[in-house]
Amino acid sequence: MKVEPRFLAHCGLYCGVCGVFYATRDNNEKFLERLLAMYQEKIPGLEGISIEDLKCEGCLSDRVSLFCRSCSIKACTQEKGYSGCHECDDFPCDFIDNFPIPVGKKVILRAIPYRQEHGTEKWVCNEEARYVCPECGNKIFRGAQRCNKCKTTIDLD
Repeated sequence: MKVEPRFLAHCGLYCGVCGVFYATRDNNEKFLERLLAMYQEKIPGLEGISIEDLKCEGCLSDRVSLFCRSCSIKACTQEKGYSGCHECDDFPCDFIDNFPIPVGKKVILRAIPYRQEHGTEKWVCNEEARYVCPECGNKIFRGAQRCNKCKTTIDLD
């Protein structure tokens, strides 16, 4: 398997299964609007951002969302000379404890120890394999509550 470097977010979230990435890749403005509304509901102070601010092609790409541009976790790991939290002895830290999206925090707390134990390539393979509908095999995004193809209720995080 070829690992796509732009998908290896510092925090431990794999961008290759991110809803924002899917919506950006597919130019799905309707989905971006729904994602933006969800973020605005969960994170105070986002009233003025647009779907253009949200668009992202991976945390380490040239086109990153507002969140990735101003990520305190990314800044922390870069300051320490790490490529991600999986290299840090202070994991989990206050940045993780205070992560604003509950699903993201849950995934980070699962993903970082797995990546530390098994390495990046196996972690990527695991994330890619995890986010597939168990009923129809459709590729889904992290945080999805149902398959957009067969409508099966799912909880893969």
